[in-house]
Amino acid sequence: MRVISGSARGTKLNSINSISTRPTLDRVKESLFNILQNKIQDSIILDLFAGSGAIAIEFLSRGAQKAYLCEKNHLATQMIYSNLEKTKLTSKAVIIGKDYQKTLQILQQEKVKFDIVYIDPPYQANIAVKALQMILSLNLLKEKGILIIETDDEKRELLELEKLEVQVVDIRKYGRVSLIFLT
Repeated sequence: MRVISGSARGTKLNSINSISTRPTLDRVKESLFNILQNKIQDSIILDLFAGSGAIAIEFLSRGAQKAYLCEKNHLATQMIYSNLEKTKLTSKAVIIGKDYQKTLQILQQEKVKFDIVYIDPPYQANIAVKALQMILSLNLLKEKGILIIETDDEKRELLELEKLEVQVVDIRKYGRVSLIFLT
């Protein structure tokens, strides 16, 4: 796993070997950032279920102003700190080592609003849409903000999303992984 572009380009990132974390494939990451490239500069990002922190680090490397990383796994948060130090991006990141619900409540209390939210929970957990609902109900997304769900069950997510006031603007499929872009 490496940083693809920007100030930390080429830096190898560490990840933990765990069934609860799974790094986003480089080809998925590359496509994601090609799609979002004009929206990254000076943006405020939330990487929910951050794992190794690779997605948030890529955003920061490419010019995001600040990234908030939510990860409840203690070993993963240690890895995030290590990866941020390696990339010299620590000062632009806030790591919250709590579950996603507590994290979102903290962010609401701190009145943080996001330009881009990346939701990538463990696939079997089936909580991406619940997290998205909570983000919307707590009003954590800026008016022209973008939500992205990474999933291995696109149909399930789309069925659940139909019940919400969100607009699916794009869906990209990479093998068994799909990225669903919403506004």
